Amino acid sequence: MASALSRKTYKVAGGYDISVAEIPGDGPTVVFIHGSGPGASGASNFRNNAQVFADAGYRVILPDLIGYGQSSKPETDYPLDLFTTTLLDALKQHGVTAGSLVGNSLGGGIALQIALDHPEFTLDKLILMAPGCVAEQASYFTMPGIAKMRSGFGSPDFNVEEQRRLISNLMHPSSLHHVTDALVEERFAVARTQPKDVLARVKTPDLGPRLGEVTRPIFVLWGLNDEFCPESHARLFLDACPDVRCLTFSHTGHWVQVERAQEFNRYSLDFLKNG
Repeated sequence: MASALSRKTYKVAGGYDISVAEIPGDGPTVVFIHGSGPGASGASNFRNNAQVFADAGYRVILPDLIGYGQSSKPETDYPLDLFTTTLLDALKQHGVTAGSLVGNSLGGGIALQIALDHPEFTLDKLILMAPGCVAEQASYFTMPGIAKMRSGFGSPDFNVEEQRRLISNLMHPSSLHHVTDALVEERFAVARTQPKDVLARVKTPDLGPRLGEVTRPIFVLWGLNDEFCPESHARLFLDACPDVRCLTFSHTGHWVQVERAQEFNRYSLDFLKNG
């Protein structure tokens, strides 16, 4: 049964507003951290997952990162530290200082940085879908998906159909039935409020050499046909992390949680419960 989605906005360091949505629950807390891209937000990235986790008894937190959703969108550089510190500030004000983190793409990189450098957040487990920030930033810009995304956003001709094309780039061709009119309109409404800086001035470190420092249990999921973050990076986790398991999906692109929603939900909930 669907629960009411509540939303609050918090003023964080720098004077920015960070929006945090929640589906309440009496169980452990799970924070979903969305990825990058025109129109991205917590609610749209996890629209097929959040309620399932809430129905399983979890307290579901859906923040909008700075530059996205209903949060502030400044024309500035976007280093990983900015995403991480503003998120943690808002979560603390929301009463969330512990839980499991679920992050895809850029959100996976943010989750990793929290695990590595922010002991003030008591981390239980990590679920990462095609996480970024495990290689040099320049290498990601050679990926075909990122090249398409950057070239299609910020032009005067950006419109709903271009938004549809950009969302389609995230998925394998067999998954395009997930690109619904409602999803396109939802993300286009956000994208129209975003400066091009959100994509053009992102600065991410390479956390790959530090993966062995993450001692909490990790579940990594990856699409074999990902054109944004190469599936081969899954091996970095398997080689370095002391407590990790990995699942790769064929005929799947960058959005495992959308393209393989039922399987993602089932396997992730089992991981949270049983490890």
